[in-house]
Amino acid sequence: MELGLYTFGDIGASRATGLKVTAAERIPQLVEEIVLADEVGLDVFGLGEHHRPDYAVSAPAIVLAGAATRTRRIRLSSAVTVLSSDDPIRVHQQFATLDNLSGGRAEIMVGRGSFIESFPLFGHDLDDYDALFIEKLQMLLAIREGEILDWPGGAHTHKVQGRGVWPRPVQDRLPVWVAVGGTPGSVARAGQMGLPLALAIIGGQPARFAPLFDLYRKSAAQAGHDPARLPTSLNVHGFVAETRAQALDIFAPPVIEVMTRIGAERGWPPMTRAALEASAGPGGALFLGSPAEVTDKILAMHEIFGFSRFVMQMAIGVMDHGDVMRAIELFGTKVAPELRRSTG
Repeated sequence: MELGLYTFGDIGASRATGLKVTAAERIPQLVEEIVLADEVGLDVFGLGEHHRPDYAVSAPAIVLAGAATRTRRIRLSSAVTVLSSDDPIRVHQQFATLDNLSGGRAEIMVGRGSFIESFPLFGHDLDDYDALFIEKLQMLLAIREGEILDWPGGAHTHKVQGRGVWPRPVQDRLPVWVAVGGTPGSVARAGQMGLPLALAIIGGQPARFAPLFDLYRKSAAQAGHDPARLPTSLNVHGFVAETRAQALDIFAPPVIEVMTRIGAERGWPPMTRAALEASAGPGGALFLGSPAEVTDKILAMHEIFGFSRFVMQMAIGVMDHGDVMRAIELFGTKVAPELRRSTG
């Protein structure tokens, strides 16, 4: 099992924590967090793309490049690249450049995005939400097959005839993961295309999402792909501290603030401390507690899903950088070794 972390680089002033963090402060902190994750032996670190004032990362490849020359082993991924509103050629060029800079450790995690700001920002119609993603994903996959691109064009991409796309990556092909939030059609499509699947679960009971992994593997097999060779990832929220009480005290205030703010935009009820604590229970979606508690919960979910990668978002909201660094250290030195021993 591969183990890793992801974050969006939250910034701003927090009434919950009393902290104020700017992009100029948070982006160097992100590099430090990736360096530490590498030092403690984690396998992957992902940065999400957003175009909002409360997140510092609108260009994941650039921030990951900042960490590339200071790390040795950890894989560097977007989490996610909003491919629907981007240019597949530029996406491939940016991550191929990162791949060369890191010695072959770049990955792309593509998705349609959980926010919509990038669509009007880059001149796209939200009515084309799904069609944009499908066509641009197909173009991205064509680009990674060889340096000379012949692409017929379509409703949302331009025609390219015999043009080179450089640089080429160190890896034979850049790994492209498809990130989904639970839509069965998206899950099935990833399986049919034979692409690795990252399933994000941030609410409800994770076990109820297990049929989606079954759908993915069935769809892959029906399309002629070997499901046993396709990586799968579970992407969740959580936090590790010395004790469960400490984890709650650090994690709960900023997360409640963020989820309540986002909920107001989307018509969700405000998040409460009681709801967060319930989600941190054995059957909930939040992986929070001491190293032993988090380890046990991950192992329980591994028995249900059989995923090959587990990635956790611990830095949510404006949090103290020292607290995040300590959580990364505990995840890498306490949780990861036990997980690897238990799963072989």
